[in-house]
Formats: sequence, structure tokens, C-alpha cells
Amino acid sequence: MKPKNIRDAVPDKLEIETFEDILRVPGVRIERIVSQGQTSPAQGWYDQDEHEWVMVVAGKAVIEFADGSRCAMSAGDYLNIPAHCRHRVSWTDPGDVTIWLAVFYT
Repeated sequence: MKPKNIRDAVPDKLEIETFEDILRVPGVRIERIVSQGQTSPAQGWYDQDEHEWVMVVAGKAVIEFADGSRCAMSAGDYLNIPAHCRHRVSWTDPGDVTIWLAVFYT
């Protein structure tokens, strides 16, 4: 078995945010997200049935919550977001790639 690296195949410039399942088994999904200046749609909030543990592996981002609070994140920062906690990505660094590791679980 050959290991993979979360930083593999990351382009220098991103036109759109990319989402890639790393692992999907009953009750758990692990996803790599790569952003560069992209945000959640202005009119949309994530309101998920699963909990989400998210970590910024590289880059910087801001997550905004429906209650108006914000969480600035940089490489190494992680956060656990309970199911149905409405949130959105309000900023990612347009000058650098942000790599996220998201674990969705029930």
C-alpha cells in the first residue's frame, strides 16, 4: 500500500473550490477541500445532519456562524461544529491556497 499526501495535486491557482472524498464509510466521511479566495454562497448556510470536525492544514480562512460569531483559522487550527449549527465560510485567502481536512460523522 502506498501512502498519499493531503498536499498532493494542489494547483497553484484555483478557479473553483475543490472537494475530494478521502474516505467514506458508514457514519464517517473524510473530505479534503481546497480553496483560494472562495467562500460559501452569500445566501446559503451549511446546516448539516452530521457533526463536522474541520482543520486548516495550510492557508487561512474565516468561518462565520448564524449567531454572528466568527472564527479565524490558520494552519493547524481545528474546530468541531455540531450537527445543525448553521455556518458558512466567509473568507479564504485569495493569495494562497487553503487546504482543509473535514471529518463528517454521526
